[in-house]
Amino acid sequence: MDDLKQKYLSQIAEAADEAALESIRLAAVGKKGEVALKMRELGKMTAEERQVAGPVLNALKDEINSALSAKKVGLADAALDARLRDEWLDVTLPGRTRPQGSIHPISQVTEEVTAIFAEMGFSVAEGPRIDTDWYNFDALNIPGHHPARAEMDTFYMHRAEGDDRPPHVLRTHTSPVQIRSMEKRGAPLRIICPGGVYRADYDQTHTPMFHQVEGLAIDKDISMAHLKWVLEEFVKAYFEVDGVDLRFRASHFPFTEPSAEVDIRCSWEGGTLKVGEGDDWLEILGSGMVHPKVLAAGGIDPEQWQGFAFGMGIDRIAMLKYGVPDLRAFFDSDLRWLRHYGFSSLDQPTLHGGLSR
Repeated sequence: MDDLKQKYLSQIAEAADEAALESIRLAAVGKKGEVALKMRELGKMTAEERQVAGPVLNALKDEINSALSAKKVGLADAALDARLRDEWLDVTLPGRTRPQGSIHPISQVTEEVTAIFAEMGFSVAEGPRIDTDWYNFDALNIPGHHPARAEMDTFYMHRAEGDDRPPHVLRTHTSPVQIRSMEKRGAPLRIICPGGVYRADYDQTHTPMFHQVEGLAIDKDISMAHLKWVLEEFVKAYFEVDGVDLRFRASHFPFTEPSAEVDIRCSWEGGTLKVGEGDDWLEILGSGMVHPKVLAAGGIDPEQWQGFAFGMGIDRIAMLKYGVPDLRAFFDSDLRWLRHYGFSSLDQPTLHGGLSR
């Protein structure tokens, strides 16, 4: 027992990193470690022998585990000290020339999307980020019992007790801009609505604030065929490929009828997305023909006019095109990340000059 104790305590003391420490732990107290094998031998001993060997083995195991924990803390402290030394900055040093700034990927992709749809005759419409629940839900044919209207999904603005004004929300999509544009400009209409939106969600692919771009086209002879052509042209231009296959899957959205989710043909080779080839499909947006009730809410006669709408996440398509693995990094303000993924301020996207670097 003393030999085992000295052997592993020495190895623990000499461990240079956490990987080496983990190897020692497995060899010592892991399921197939030496101490575990000694524990199994207790069953072959007499009762008197177990009374002597059992406490000694348990004490050995506890001592090794304590040494492992202490060493792990020590290694973490040493790593932190090294990082503090490397990243230390003397604030009394004279000022230095600031490095050239860069355009955030979200801003760049918004400009790319705007440039593409501008070539197809779409103008940009904007609206308030705080809006009434009428514009955000009711005008879009979203009923009062819809799950999206629950406080677990939507951020409602505080109202004083007795305040009978319509409730306000942080908009959950840019669709309220479509209603306001219909009210203001009427038909025919061809717009995209990029901007920030808010939902109560947070993980690797969701954040409480993110960005969307929605499109709306209204005229007297618009059909799903026009929608398909617009989306095909957009995907080819955005991903800078010559051809692309789109797959429309029937779905349900309160504000469109019929509704469809759109997938693109792609392949993943070595973790790299290639659009327009392969046997995989990737969902990128939702779309459909504008529901007559939505047209009526915007002050447009659904008996004379019809149109299509679509919406996609700017953050999501930026991740797909530029290989960003985690959505949360967009909001971390890490200068190293921004320098890596950022764009030159002179790199203005155009279809003729090229969208991206």
